[in-house]
Amino acid sequence: MPRRQGYTLPIALAAGTAVLAAAAAYGTSLVVGDRSQPYGGSGTHAAARNPAAPAAAGGTWVATWTGAPVSAEPNAAHGYPGSTIRNVVHTSVGGDAARITLSNLFGTAPLVIDQAGVNTRRVTFDGSPTVTIAAGRQVVSDPVAVPVAPDADLEVTLRTPYATGTVTQHPNTHQTSYLADTKGTWSTTRWRYLTAVDVLNKTSPGAIVVIGDSLTAGTGSTTDADTRWSDVLSDRLRHSYGIANQGIAGNRLLIDSPRTTAGVRGTGGPSATHRFERDVLSVTGARTVIIALGINDVQQSPQETDPRRITAGLRALTERAHARGLRVVGATLTPFQGYPTWSPARNDVRQAVNAEIRSGRIFDAFVDFDRAVRDPYAPNRILPEYDSGDHLHFNDTGYRTLGHTIDLSTVDATPKSDSF
Repeated sequence: MPRRQGYTLPIALAAGTAVLAAAAAYGTSLVVGDRSQPYGGSGTHAAARNPAAPAAAGGTWVATWTGAPVSAEPNAAHGYPGSTIRNVVHTSVGGDAARITLSNLFGTAPLVIDQAGVNTRRVTFDGSPTVTIAAGRQVVSDPVAVPVAPDADLEVTLRTPYATGTVTQHPNTHQTSYLADTKGTWSTTRWRYLTAVDVLNKTSPGAIVVIGDSLTAGTGSTTDADTRWSDVLSDRLRHSYGIANQGIAGNRLLIDSPRTTAGVRGTGGPSATHRFERDVLSVTGARTVIIALGINDVQQSPQETDPRRITAGLRALTERAHARGLRVVGATLTPFQGYPTWSPARNDVRQAVNAEIRSGRIFDAFVDFDRAVRDPYAPNRILPEYDSGDHLHFNDTGYRTLGHTIDLSTVDATPKSDSF
């Protein structure tokens, strides 16, 4: 399937001149706090990134893309010394300037980056081209004066001159990036070290943060086609909002992905309960969160047999979002009969969770993904025309259907109180 867009905006002279003038006006005053920042909590990073604050006369910072850090990359214990990492990401909202967040969350040693760029425009950190990120921490760059087009591919390059210890990664991206060294260039479907791109935008209402599992990450969709349901939502909103997709394949609501025998976190990542502060509440300009979680708690081992624990977990996330002034939309759990882990008992748990979601007692609003994709003649199965082939994940048509199921008015409103 061809790319919907897949271009990078050339930098026009007039636009570049205007952006450079704006950059000169605000200098590095837009940069968030301490360069080497901890994750989560109520530190300067979270406070500065959400809600978005006006940035001088230039507009407001909002996330145009995110990729949740998942785990340490297997078979990369020393990183990629002397290599250039070319992370290709797809934007949602556009802007007049950009800044990037780099993560060493799963690192075992300090990470040195001595060159960074956005669409070939150099990126600095406190004015320096080189930055060192302590293990377990992250940094936010200085603003870079580069026009960022909406609905476009953006390339963020990073050079790691030395052995760095383990690599913080997001695998299974369904997007082609590149790794280059003196021997050549290789394609990859991992994002390395990069976890967010923010843009300076004068009109955007903010960001919609989508937290979920493989069905949010886009498993089963066509690589480089940008047909995840969050991409479809961005199209329908005409790229006015930032869309921060924080889906992780294999992610669960209540339980962290088990560690491997080497002690490394599995590729399902930390549970949504544990990563909610970092991956939702700290996203720049977050206004609304869409929660699409729970099916892996139902179908993976160890299985959650009590639907009340799942619904309580979902309600707890809603309360945390409300405490930050965010609106919360939740999704029902989709069918999976025919997948190897399906059983009548597990399906009963799914149905019980869905009944509570539909009751209106968990979220401000809900989107009925289950109803949208189930086969009306076999409602515990995905409609065949939406099925990727494994009876759990969707193809491009299925994801397009999910994206069109969302009532746009539900993502652009105020939160309820927590008196459910």
